[in-house]
Amino acid sequence: MNVFDFFPKLSATRVWLLRAFSSGNLPHSSFYTAPRAIQHDVSSSVSFMTTPTTALDLSDTPPMPSQTSTPTITTTPASAQMPLELILAIVETACTEGTEEARMDLLTNCSLVCRTWSAASQRLLFSKVTLRSQRSFELFMSAVDRTIPHRSSLADAVKHLTVILDHKQPSGLHPNSLALAVTACPNLRHLGISLYGCAEPGKDVVGAPDVLRLRRAAPSFDDHTLSLLKSGPAIESLHFDNWSENQQSIFQLLDIWPSLRFLSISGTPPQHLQDSPPPFPCALRGVRFNFQSSPSADFMEWLLHNSVTSLKSLHFDRDPSVAVFEYLVNVHGQNLHSISLPGFGSPALVPLAAQAKHLRELRTENPILASANYAPATFPDEIEHLSFGLDRNTPLASIIDLIKAKDALKTVTAQVWDGGLHHPLFAPLKIACMYRGVDLTVTEDLQVSRVVRTCDSPKSAW
Repeated sequence: MNVFDFFPKLSATRVWLLRAFSSGNLPHSSFYTAPRAIQHDVSSSVSFMTTPTTALDLSDTPPMPSQTSTPTITTTPASAQMPLELILAIVETACTEGTEEARMDLLTNCSLVCRTWSAASQRLLFSKVTLRSQRSFELFMSAVDRTIPHRSSLADAVKHLTVILDHKQPSGLHPNSLALAVTACPNLRHLGISLYGCAEPGKDVVGAPDVLRLRRAAPSFDDHTLSLLKSGPAIESLHFDNWSENQQSIFQLLDIWPSLRFLSISGTPPQHLQDSPPPFPCALRGVRFNFQSSPSADFMEWLLHNSVTSLKSLHFDRDPSVAVFEYLVNVHGQNLHSISLPGFGSPALVPLAAQAKHLRELRTENPILASANYAPATFPDEIEHLSFGLDRNTPLASIIDLIKAKDALKTVTAQVWDGGLHHPLFAPLKIACMYRGVDLTVTEDLQVSRVVRTCDSPKSAW
């Protein structure tokens, strides 16, 4: 997920006063006292041009004297200016490819051209914001101060906001600051929250595996923070990374936004609590899970109780248990359009996925699946997108037969593993795609291949 990281190089003209903290009664942002800072901040080279560069304007230059004795009327047309909407479209298109660093460099350079380009580039920079500390929060709130017209437009430009709540970081972002940042962005639609707990003093181990990181405690959100979040904009998609043992935070967040349509949860698998609230009321269109262990079927039933007819996309970054996947397919399979199962590690998952009769996209990464998994009979005629892992032993003959058999197929993505480009049927695969008019994408970047771009999920929502 692309983000824009606010850091001290922002050229703010004055520091935003932290009214929420002026009383001094708020607790420290760390759950336990932490003597050492955790390095989360990433330096940014972005600066904002507030003073336009000088440009030569010929519109006010008087006309040259006439060479004839006959008087003539000379009109000087006003200098043509490219519409701001067109500038935004051109710059935005130019920065859609490449890494986030390249995008930020391009927008930074564009902001140095002139006043018009600077304003347009800054709006694009502010469309994706990341806050990792109290200092970045202060700079951000100063940059979107609504008492200054230009900064008010920057607040309106924020569409994606990512925040890091690390209770081991001494200068970490306070949950109240998260709420204030959200309420400052009226057009915010996509919110990402990463929660890190804090181990008891003397019991934290630097470099501990993820399973130990999940045992770090973190406090739940207080009532004031929840009230502020409820008063903010309507969020359409939420991504929650929970790297703590807190099981209450996810239920608190899901109770805030009845407008949610897309949900992504990672880290600690939520458990269905005995005092869990009534079933989640939202009708979700897409969900994505990346848990250290498979969640319980009870939680899935609670979460998707009202999404029986609306759920279209089901994505796992790690294979779920057979019981959980069986429940999801039995309840939601008739309406699913997109499924991601990276491993297909259990043979029982394949026939279950085949029960999704209206499936349009299937994504997997395992290069050693059996050829029967790609049998054309197991895929619906509506299949449009196929993503698979490719090494020397991948059954490409079956995949080529599938490409030839499905007229609706539009795109194929091959995630290349060791030796995949030297597969003896790799050239026939490319020929089959060209002959059928199928767009073939070959990538060795696992993160790129995992980017979800389906008709049922918003671009860059996760």
